[in-house]
Amino acid sequence: MKKAVFTLAILSIVFVLAACGKSTEVKTETVQPDQAQTEVTKSEQAPADSLQLLENEKAGKYLADPQGRALYYFKKDEAGKSNCSGDCLENWPAFTQEDFAVPEGFDKKDFDTITREDNGKKQVTYKGFPLYYFAKDQQAGDVNGQGVKDVWFVVNSETAFE
Repeated sequence: MKKAVFTLAILSIVFVLAACGKSTEVKTETVQPDQAQTEVTKSEQAPADSLQLLENEKAGKYLADPQGRALYYFKKDEAGKSNCSGDCLENWPAFTQEDFAVPEGFDKKDFDTITREDNGKKQVTYKGFPLYYFAKDQQAGDVNGQGVKDVWFVVNSETAFE
């Protein structure tokens, strides 16, 4: 009887250790989908406040803020003027960071600010067009706003404004 209890105890310990080991192994091999699709291509020497150029299967290469949140433009905007306010601005918050470096392929001279007519706050522009976040992008690497209503798009160095 003692032998059976001892054997059962040893087997229990082995199973617990095996389960712990397997759990760790699975965690190290598990890759989050967003991590697999997003690749940071900024220089390791870039300042912490640098915009980043990220890449995603859905959106291709795109501009993101220093925290990795995608930056978008609105096709209904005009150079130097935002046409997104009220509910639109709640879903598409303005990008307002004032001091940042830009990734390779971008020219810092293409970035400026406008003063919004609705609230008087400054908003960053790229080639004259205001930049936004998408409220449904919850973490770095999300590009859920790409192509929304065929008027919202991520920004990249190839972006041509109409």
